[in-house]
Amino acid sequence: MQLTDDIQFLKGVGPKRAELLNKELNIFTVNDLLRHFPFRYIDRTKFYKVNEIKEDFPNIQARGIISNFKTKGSGRKTYLTADFSDQTGTIELIWFKGINRIKQSLTSGKEYIIFGKPARYGRKINIAHPEIDIPEDAGKKIGSSMQAVYPSTEKLAKNNFTSKVFRKIIAGILQSPDIKLPETLPAYIVKKYALLSYRDAVINIHFPKNAETLKRALYRLKFEELFYIQLNILKIKYGRKLKFKGFVFSEVGENFNRFYSEKLPFELTGAQKRVIKEIRKDFASGKQANRLLQGDVGSGKTLVALMLMLIAIDNGYQATLMAPTEILAQQHFKTISGFLEGMNLDIRLLTGSTKQSERRILHEDLKNGKINILIGTHALIEDTVIFKNLGLAVIDEQHRFGVAQRAKMWKKNINPPHIIVMTATPIPRTLAMTVYGDLEISVIDELPPGRKPIKTIHAYDGQRLRVFKFIKEQIQAGRQIYIVYPLIYESENFDYKDLEDGLESISRAFPPPEYAISVVHGRMKPEEKEKAMQLFVKGITNIMIATTVIEVGVDVPNASVMIIESAERFGLSQLHQLRGRVGRGADQSYCILMTSYKLSKEAKIRINTMVETNDGFKIAEVDMKLRGPGDTEGTRQSGIPFELKLADLSKDYKILETARHAADSTLSEDPELKQDKNQILVKQLKSLITRNKKWGMIS
Repeated sequence: MQLTDDIQFLKGVGPKRAELLNKELNIFTVNDLLRHFPFRYIDRTKFYKVNEIKEDFPNIQARGIISNFKTKGSGRKTYLTADFSDQTGTIELIWFKGINRIKQSLTSGKEYIIFGKPARYGRKINIAHPEIDIPEDAGKKIGSSMQAVYPSTEKLAKNNFTSKVFRKIIAGILQSPDIKLPETLPAYIVKKYALLSYRDAVINIHFPKNAETLKRALYRLKFEELFYIQLNILKIKYGRKLKFKGFVFSEVGENFNRFYSEKLPFELTGAQKRVIKEIRKDFASGKQANRLLQGDVGSGKTLVALMLMLIAIDNGYQATLMAPTEILAQQHFKTISGFLEGMNLDIRLLTGSTKQSERRILHEDLKNGKINILIGTHALIEDTVIFKNLGLAVIDEQHRFGVAQRAKMWKKNINPPHIIVMTATPIPRTLAMTVYGDLEISVIDELPPGRKPIKTIHAYDGQRLRVFKFIKEQIQAGRQIYIVYPLIYESENFDYKDLEDGLESISRAFPPPEYAISVVHGRMKPEEKEKAMQLFVKGITNIMIATTVIEVGVDVPNASVMIIESAERFGLSQLHQLRGRVGRGADQSYCILMTSYKLSKEAKIRINTMVETNDGFKIAEVDMKLRGPGDTEGTRQSGIPFELKLADLSKDYKILETARHAADSTLSEDPELKQDKNQILVKQLKSLITRNKKWGMIS
């Protein structure tokens, strides 16, 4: 028997069952079946007495006599019953299918071991379709004390393809004398990390001898999954270092020093200084910098990015900053132009709205090196945009760009520019090491001085009048208010607050001329949105009613209250981003999460997490536990296969760290995997990349 054999030829499978497994679970070969791992185990060491069995118990195991077989009902409604008894009492066994087979295989008055889920029918406790073993055979089964339960589907269950069937077929494979399970890791790694052999791990994941062996089997297989992901990512990273030389920025010159001494708006935090130092080291190394800059909302990433751009300019290069939306690109342009006012640097903006006549001049000035910093949207990666000597590209909110879009930035110079990708969405460490594993990571984990933590309050719909009173007090104190809705219009499908209805009630509670309201939502024309936002920025309107378009909107230091309607509708990441729109000034700011009284368990966890902490990294960890790594923002298009069969990035951090260390050690000694002992790695990587064609570089 070969691992590549078609499953239809296995005993107990056949063409019909094979077709079902193909369609339902993507299982085609013997190897696919062996790698269809159990998701839980039932302890078969415990036996119950009949008088201990209750209907609300999970699966139970008991030893006793089966007798008194009776066929009841008629036609299609025929079923079979039998008594199961020990010295303490009797329960009923019942079968609705396979009646003739059961009658032939069981002997009345003989002792058996039964296993199944108890239920109550009238006064009797019964077990439908129990698993049945002969006591003398039970001990002979491999791994019989811990019984595997397999992931399945409704269709498989309907066709009587149970966990018992999986166990029987897989046991047949593993007990076959000619089955070979070759090692999938080099001997030196297996030895160094004291791992079970691949063969022992596979046998014990399906049929564990005991809890300790199962633990070791799980560790080995999780390690392997994570090791190959890390090896693939780090191989790209090592390959890039060998292949691409980076521009050396040896000078910290006039522009940087002048900005630092004359223009810096506030003292840099320790975290900002640390990050600039880390990236300066990259710039001086002669290797291309490729770094993820993480920083919570309001932590000062843009200022750090600007100072890095000034280093590029001081060394005779151009810099660019790409943002995912026009609003954000315009905000960066205004912020950076304001910071650099009077410094004799040429900063331009390029977006989809830039007129053709302006573009022609901009393209010419960019090509001849007149422009120092170009800020823009996707328009920056168009083929017509040609730099004279681009040295640094900063990509903001990079998860909003596809891999192909980000990669185009590499081609804006003969040698790729240094790349800094920024995100205000904090990423759990395990996810950062996996999704962004080919980048170096820098974290700004301090807020600028003078910023007070935002107070977050949970309020129910019935407390709205108290909230309105609080809004009035804040407006009287000279502050401004955001009110965000999940929907623009009322929906038949969702019982959530909508902006249209909200605008009506807010307008009644806050009438003109005493109060002024701006409205912003995704269906407005860009110029209408811009006009409404500018009224709010300038303080002409007190309240902005909006949908999530303001999530990465304008910076309004005077806005001190963020009210999020139907907050249960939003994910943690989005709630945290929205909350970050306030707290930009020195005043105490507030975030009020309005919800209905009916909240799901997950919604309660999200709301409580927001109330308890402002730490974006803690929030990101909770978010990943709730949603799983594949749904966490920015991971879907990352190029990493998230079909992890066993490893869980929210729980297996220590295994991931060990696996990354192992991959890094291997590549530091043999970056191109040319040594004989590493050929097994090359072979495995090829097969994994063929299976997961989306593996690739992040930026």
